[in-house]
Amino acid sequence: MSEQDIDAYLAALDEPKRSTLEELRRSIIEVIPDAVQGLSYGTPAFKVQGKTVAGFAAFKNHLSYLPHSGSVLAELDHEVARFETSKGSLKFAIDDPLPKHLVTKLIRVRMREIGME
Repeated sequence: MSEQDIDAYLAALDEPKRSTLEELRRSIIEVIPDAVQGLSYGTPAFKVQGKTVAGFAAFKNHLSYLPHSGSVLAELDHEVARFETSKGSLKFAIDDPLPKHLVTKLIRVRMREIGME
């Protein structure tokens, strides 16, 4: 895993997907600056002490935040109500980055879930 893998993933995207996900990446790193960056299942992922705590992916008509847990989004149900969600992903618009406060909450719930906060 390496930061360069995420750099290459982002470089292959068209705008505005690229800049929206670059902003999400910066938000994630602000919350977990010691995270190891790389790819997991072909998508950008951020690991802390060997455990994946956040990730994202680009699709044709949307972007997804990936908490790498089936319970994070359920715990924040009221916070993510305006987004389309599944058990393991939160879909958002290609030109509308996730608010930093929401990214912080998503990561904090995941960190607490795996005993790191």
